[in-house]
Amino acid sequence: MGNPRFDIARRELGSLGKEKTIVLALAIQLFVAAFSSFLVVGLVSLYDPGASNYQVDVAVTGGDESVEDLLRAIGTEDGLAGRSYPSTDAAMTAFEERRADTVIEASTGEDGRIRVLAIAPDSGVETTAVVVRLRDALRELERSERTERSAYLSTTPLSLPPAGTSSPYFSFTYTVLVPLLLFLPVFISGSLVVDSLTEEIERGTLELLRVAPVSFSAVVDGKVLAAGALAPIQGVAWMVLLQLNGTGIDNLPWLFGMVAGLAALVVTLGATVALTAPDRRIAQLLYSLGVLLVFAGTSLLPLNPANTAARLAIGTAGVGAQAAVTGLVVVGVVALVGLRFVVGRVDPNELG
Repeated sequence: MGNPRFDIARRELGSLGKEKTIVLALAIQLFVAAFSSFLVVGLVSLYDPGASNYQVDVAVTGGDESVEDLLRAIGTEDGLAGRSYPSTDAAMTAFEERRADTVIEASTGEDGRIRVLAIAPDSGVETTAVVVRLRDALRELERSERTERSAYLSTTPLSLPPAGTSSPYFSFTYTVLVPLLLFLPVFISGSLVVDSLTEEIERGTLELLRVAPVSFSAVVDGKVLAAGALAPIQGVAWMVLLQLNGTGIDNLPWLFGMVAGLAALVVTLGATVALTAPDRRIAQLLYSLGVLLVFAGTSLLPLNPANTAARLAIGTAGVGAQAAVTGLVVVGVVALVGLRFVVGRVDPNELG
């Protein structure tokens, strides 16, 4: 007979194939990672509607030079095409006949301020795309007006920061998709431990396991080992699939270490909650709240897990990111040691 901890871990991994919810979660993650090269295009449209190739035709109307300034600002934005109309009625007619996607009426008040009235279509996704594109054009108009009017001011205003030129696809991939595929397995692993331990306690099968020459700590260790090992292996597998789809992923060993350390911390939290609150519903609630607190606390750090993962995957991580990963691994090991202390103080006969 081998080490009972590994035997229990193999038993746990074998039982995962029978859990339809877990299989479905794995299938969804696999689908996202395997087909990320084209899924990211649609997802970016939700993440940043202005990044889509949707062409917005703008009907501009008004009675002064502000119309020319607005048309010039519209012409600087990709995906926007402006056309001047002699009156508001003519612009609204073009809008109603679908020859224009939006109407902007511009005018200059007595105080010299440009006032803009925009009319957008009342239809979910199209409205969002139109509003985002118009926002960019109006920001460009504001920049140009600040520059032109600065000569008439008694004091020189602070210069505006340059407009961002980064690709939204690049930003979405490394700040949303990569952390999602790395951290989602961690959440699932912690939930697996909670369900596994509470199920053993509720069904009374924990006593059957203890009839064999297996200690209570070995049972807990086996379940923690199975769930904790699944997360980093799964996370790195998703990163490899992203590489096969043409997304550059660097520092795979460091990413593996970061997910392993975080998984050790979260799985330990799940096991501790399950042993102290054996009721499944209460344990899952406490576990969810605990995970939220953990990630809320780490998000306040200068190098939080999401930021560290993005920098590692891009290849711009310095000593600080590597130190953050090392610290996370140390915290995970300390959490596992602390779990042994908790297990030693729990009387298995009183569970259930």
